[in-house]
Amino acid sequence: MAWFYLILAGLFEIGWPVGLKMAQQENTRILGLFVAVFFMTASGALLWLAQKQIPLGTSYAIWTGIGAAGTFIVGVLFYGDPASLARYFGIILIVAGVAVLKLAA
Repeated sequence: MAWFYLILAGLFEIGWPVGLKMAQQENTRILGLFVAVFFMTASGALLWLAQKQIPLGTSYAIWTGIGAAGTFIVGVLFYGDPASLARYFGIILIVAGVAVLKLAA
């Protein structure tokens, strides 16, 4: 169950930067702040649950890896963020690093 919590925490980690991005627009400022705080709280609570069984370094790396890769993808797909080969390679390196941490645990 801890791994389920961790993956879910990583997915929720994507929501708070999106909420902060939403909050930069006048017409979605309050909603964006609410979204950011909600996802921060949910992500943190799920990470806390996961860390009861998963080592700290492993859980944190996976949590931030999912968040970084997911936020990058959301940025490219929905916010027009640049998508170069170098940026995709960077995300691949993050995912590979997280996989090594998991496999070496």
